[in-house]
Amino acid sequence: MYLSPRHAEIIQLAKDKGRILVEDLAGHFGVTPQTIRKDLNDLCERRLLTRIHGGALFPSGVQNMEYEARSLIASDEKLAIGRAAAEIIGDNASLFINIGTTTEAVSRALTGHSGLMVITNNINVANRMRVFPSIEVVIAGGVVRGADGGVVGEAAVDFIRQFRVDFAVIGVSAIDHDGALLDFDFREVKVAQAIIANARHVILVADSTKFERTAPVRIGHLSQVNTFITNHCDLPPIRRICADANVRLIETDSQASML
Repeated sequence: MYLSPRHAEIIQLAKDKGRILVEDLAGHFGVTPQTIRKDLNDLCERRLLTRIHGGALFPSGVQNMEYEARSLIASDEKLAIGRAAAEIIGDNASLFINIGTTTEAVSRALTGHSGLMVITNNINVANRMRVFPSIEVVIAGGVVRGADGGVVGEAAVDFIRQFRVDFAVIGVSAIDHDGALLDFDFREVKVAQAIIANARHVILVADSTKFERTAPVRIGHLSQVNTFITNHCDLPPIRRICADANVRLIETDSQASML
């Protein structure tokens, strides 16, 4: 398949960053936004990228993008989501935090809390929170994924099942428009399912790009969570599921606009 030099570089940038924006690309290449929009439309028609508002994503299928690329996607939105989740969780609470760059944003926002007991299968979360004497960190055993520090496998599932906690903070790789929560690694999914089953209040944290992605393994359904925090949701089917299942929907963009 022939790609022009600019198209090839756009694909590489999308692979590296996960998400690329029209304005950034126009500045990078020194061309007009209209030219970049045409480039992205051409690449999306060839199924090399997935179009989103204002830019494009490197398409996901059976393999997740690299950890560093995921951490760059919607980074400001993830910080706001993390702060909103931390406001729900009080001091002296017990909670699960699973794998994901958005759940790691929640862990950052929780470091000012005291008396927490945090059970996690995310080495990055454990490493960040362990230095705070007012937070007890318990880490699951199992197979450690070198790509992102996630602990997965049956040993991690068995470990999680020993606990019954106040809150679970979970992230996902994709959310289908029918409310299905999706991920890439079936071993990670098993841990996430155990986390959901053993928490009194489940908080799903996911930025709006997760509506534009897909993944092959089903974790569960949006109706199984108690609170869903995202930056914004303009999908009527998702809003309807939240209303019908009594899921509290928090949109951080709306909160910011009221300040």
